[in-house]
Amino acid sequence: MEKNVEISMLCQIYGKLLTKKQYEFLNDYYNNDFSLSEIAENNNITRQAVRDIIKKGEKKLFEYEEKLLFMKKTLNQERKIQEVLSELTKIQKDYSDKQVATILDSIKKELNCLV
Repeated sequence: MEKNVEISMLCQIYGKLLTKKQYEFLNDYYNNDFSLSEIAENNNITRQAVRDIIKKGEKKLFEYEEKLLFMKKTLNQERKIQEVLSELTKIQKDYSDKQVATILDSIKKELNCLV
């Protein structure tokens, strides 16, 4: 997974555990596509200070994920749901029984809500 996407996802999951500045700077840098210079200018600090705050925030996010594994579990759950949906579609195509098709369609709708 690309680092920018991974940091953005981790920030959504664990962002509230960071300091306010770490969260704001990470969000501006990764989600709002601000440069270090833009963030520094907006906050009246040096570019190096912004970089340090972002690096510390990134480190914290990876530490939280290493210990809690929420993102890994979520991605695995989504992958499994997609696999089940794929299998249900195969079954639905192979069987013509109207009642089975209705039940499978209902299950697919429920699983799609989880993704």
